[in-house]
Amino acid sequence: MSILIDFGRDTEFSFERRLRDYVGVVARAVGVGLESCTLDTGTPAAAYIALDWRLSRFPEHDLALVWDEVHGWAAAIEDAGGPAVLTYLGGDVLPEARAVVRFLAAVRAGDPDAGTLEAPVLREAGDHERLLAMVPAVG
Repeated sequence: MSILIDFGRDTEFSFERRLRDYVGVVARAVGVGLESCTLDTGTPAAAYIALDWRLSRFPEHDLALVWDEVHGWAAAIEDAGGPAVLTYLGGDVLPEARAVVRFLAAVRAGDPDAGTLEAPVLREAGDHERLLAMVPAVG
């Protein structure tokens, strides 16, 4: 039995760091800090960004952005059972922050064409080394 250990690169550590940096960039772009974010680097990897806004059609529910490595970004409201997705951005699983900002602005404006109701399958969960290569460089 042979075990190959690459001491120069720990994929999961690098993935967690890059994904945290990416989510931080998106959070800052939508006007909140890292204290408003949670990150799960398991499989499927996921993120949550709590926002300081409510939609007029759901005045009793906080608005959030949620992300996972299969469906990408979505706008959601906080419900008793957790986040309830309203619409998905679609397109890239890891779009640039400005695309997420535009998506969120359209959702907040009540644009009926903001995203898609159907959950897009942008990739299969897992293979974080490949997903790591897709995370936009930050900084």
